[in-house]
Amino acid sequence: MSTAPDSAARRTYSYLGPAGTFTEAALAQVPEARDQQWRSVRNVGEALADVVEGRSDAAMIAIENSIDGGVSTAQDALATMPGLQIVGEYLVPVNFVLVGRPGTSLADVSLVAAHPVAYAQCLQWLSAHLPAHAHLPAASNVAAALDMLDGSSNADAAIAPPGILEHHDLEPLAEAIGDNPNAVTRFVLVSRPGALPAPTGADKTSIIAELPDDHPGALLELLEQFSTRGINLSLIESRPIGDALGRYRFVIDADGHIQNERMADALLGLRRFSPRVLFLGSYPRADRSIVRYPDRYSDEVFVEARDWLRGLISGELAS
Repeated sequence: MSTAPDSAARRTYSYLGPAGTFTEAALAQVPEARDQQWRSVRNVGEALADVVEGRSDAAMIAIENSIDGGVSTAQDALATMPGLQIVGEYLVPVNFVLVGRPGTSLADVSLVAAHPVAYAQCLQWLSAHLPAHAHLPAASNVAAALDMLDGSSNADAAIAPPGILEHHDLEPLAEAIGDNPNAVTRFVLVSRPGALPAPTGADKTSIIAELPDDHPGALLELLEQFSTRGINLSLIESRPIGDALGRYRFVIDADGHIQNERMADALLGLRRFSPRVLFLGSYPRADRSIVRYPDRYSDEVFVEARDWLRGLISGELAS
């Protein structure tokens, strides 16, 4: 990304490539990543392994889509790869174009290459305009287009980000083919564990937690750790642990920062309840929306309650 002469001093960022993907667009939003070394990789696992093994300082990965929900491959990787921390989140509006080799027309298309998530988001358009087509899954939408262009794929067309037309000689066959014009993908920047970003008042905390056992109300008990402290959950998704049927871990995004008294208290309660709690990070919300909560859940109320209890124990206060 840069021609700066002192390449040894530059930080390295991994992202799902090749150039032109939505992940690259998310990475472009990171001020500290500008003029640094960007490393294109083939999948989420490779991006995170780069961070864990020291080839990169951080990796940008897609974690959630407004249409399809959580990205399971990313959630599972974060749950099973130790030594990772989310330090920021970024939102990218998602739209797609259908592209072909130069000279291709829409009537020539019978096999469409696309990443499965992008394919699902364009299925209504494809069903209406190419009802007899077949789908060829690809690791990324840019890779789908480039494999088609160089002949390594048999696809007649590919679903791709609009920006790809600025970099490659492709035939635009259709624009704005996404079924939902308001689609947005949420990306997170992941690094090795370190100092947390300071609280901003517009923060989010991500964790993964498991239930202690399978009994009536177990999930309710987990959720009560947040509800009784006035904490809103912006995401909760279950993912199979994999060791037996019916065993799940829960991926949770909670409004607030671990340095907020109410969030710290909730995590302490969750730690006592759950056999495994994985803290993924506290970081600024992408929308910079200030987290609002009732006065009874303010930091001052939690501090006063602890001081009251200490006073009772020490005998300094009468009950």
